[in-house]
Amino acid sequence: MDPEITEITVLPGRDKNGMQETFDQIVIRPGETLSIVGPTGSGKSALIGDIEIFAREDTATGRTVLVNGGMPPEDLVRDPSKKPVALITQNTKCLADLTVQEFLSMHVRSRRIERDGIVAETIALANEFTGEEITAGARMTALSGGQTRSLMVADAITIGNTPIIILDEVENAGIFKDRVIETLRAYGKAVIFVTHDPLVSLMCDRRIVMRNGTVTKIIERDGEEEKALAAIRKMDGILSALRERIRAGESITEAAFAS
Repeated sequence: MDPEITEITVLPGRDKNGMQETFDQIVIRPGETLSIVGPTGSGKSALIGDIEIFAREDTATGRTVLVNGGMPPEDLVRDPSKKPVALITQNTKCLADLTVQEFLSMHVRSRRIERDGIVAETIALANEFTGEEITAGARMTALSGGQTRSLMVADAITIGNTPIIILDEVENAGIFKDRVIETLRAYGKAVIFVTHDPLVSLMCDRRIVMRNGTVTKIIERDGEEEKALAAIRKMDGILSALRERIRAGESITEAAFAS
């Protein structure tokens, strides 16, 4: 049996100018949520790339990523069936013209899972994240962006059962982001969001602020931001309702916005 992952640790490397990063270390544990924020080109993608491949000073950043305080076993790095990190982006697409049932069943077989009902469980969970119902007989290539991302998140939770999930700007892809965050917490996943979304950022336990390829600040969530989070939730709810009205073909007047 593979050892349980209790934490991953990111050790500092270099910024884009070759200067040593100033943070001590970033420790990520199951059940924690982190957001990575910063302007375009600030190094967010490089950071999650280091985490996904368990960098060993062998990337452009020179960072090292440890598992349970030591170098990760080779099979965690090289064997896809044991890979403990799932990376899901807003550009995730499926090229195989399989049904949802066939696609998930193939993943079940590759993971050597024998539990009955796991495919149906995965589809049901995915439907909690999207307003567009996913059916077992739907073609993977015909799913919308929101459906695809919702299915990939559910798959990572139930079938892949990966302890670390990285979501790269998926809040823009038509999923219920607050439900995703709460579900991932409930399943005890370590979740890393690359995001520009204020709601996602403030819902996370920590924010990693990037600039010029380096971590400039790590902000711990505290009570001072709770009032701001409540206000942002309200605004996000209004915007979500407006999106649905627009999708339904309604005209958006000032009166409709006020209601």
